[in-house]
Amino acid sequence: MKLSARLEKIVDLVDRGVRLADIGTDHGYIPIELLKSGKIEFAILSDINKGPLENARKEIQRQGLDTKTDLRLGSGLEVLGDNEADQIIIAGMGGILISDLIEKKLELCKKLDKMILQPMQAQEDLREYLNTRGFSIREEYLVREDFRLYEIMEVVYGGETEDIDPIYYEIPKRLIEKKDPLLVDLLEKKIRENKSILDKLDMSLVDQAENKSLLDRKRVVEDKLNKLNEIYKGLGR
Repeated sequence: MKLSARLEKIVDLVDRGVRLADIGTDHGYIPIELLKSGKIEFAILSDINKGPLENARKEIQRQGLDTKTDLRLGSGLEVLGDNEADQIIIAGMGGILISDLIEKKLELCKKLDKMILQPMQAQEDLREYLNTRGFSIREEYLVREDFRLYEIMEVVYGGETEDIDPIYYEIPKRLIEKKDPLLVDLLEKKIRENKSILDKLDMSLVDQAENKSLLDRKRVVEDKLNKLNEIYKGLGR
């Protein structure tokens, strides 16, 4: 079973010997790989859909890992009890959904050693939510797979919030500080997206020149674009 670059990175971030819960496990590739390699000894695999969970069960049986796994059908972190896992993975969902899942089991999440999160979209919303709830993003990673960039976060609970410029919810300081080689690609993507939004706003304003909400929205996007371009230039671009 050959893992994708995204899944390989997540596997790498799981600490040796932990009790792992993979939430939304799909086919169970990550915990299966970790168990096969001996990096962990036990994993809880959960999914809201029966089909993927049964596929994971078949592969687990084929690999002889039945005694090292517990498969649970259910929604998000609701399947977990207190002190059943040291670390959790939530990958392949939207950032807002991940925030909602954590919020529903907030006290459980605060007690974890670490959360490994890989949102597919709304990454900035997830970062803002984590900060407001006292979680800190210990490290950030970018992984390219085919034509897509994936953003992966290692999250721990410390109980403190930071005063963060919203631009750093979109372009994390950690990626800037360590000069991540894929950061330029992420910035160019964000700049393109916001230019496209600005173009559409300008078209709308042709017929609605005095529309206050559109004008306010345009100022917000222009401000964001200026900050993105400043970061981009700071990288020597």
